[in-house]
Amino acid sequence: MARKDRTAEAAEEKAREKWMARFQVRLAMQPGVDRAVVLQAVKEVTTHCADTGESPQTAYGDPDAHAVRTAERLVPADVAARAKRQGAAVDKLGSAMKRARDITGL
Repeated sequence: MARKDRTAEAAEEKAREKWMARFQVRLAMQPGVDRAVVLQAVKEVTTHCADTGESPQTAYGDPDAHAVRTAERLVPADVAARAKRQGAAVDKLGSAMKRARDITGL
């Protein structure tokens, strides 16, 4: 019986690590999110789960959706908007450079 308990605990820990990894990656991809925001969000999730005994999946649901909600809550709207504009400009420049390479055959 003890072996089943350890196996179940290992599976729960692996699921928790997988959820946290996906959450961190998706959060980092949100406009305006920096390292400090990711660290704060991870601390919030970790603390809540430690205090309640809930898994992150149970407490917060889908890690992708929680990342979006967290970014909306922690990143000021003007910072997120600026990051989106900068990202769009970089994308346009990259597309223009690709077209130029395609035309010139480089």
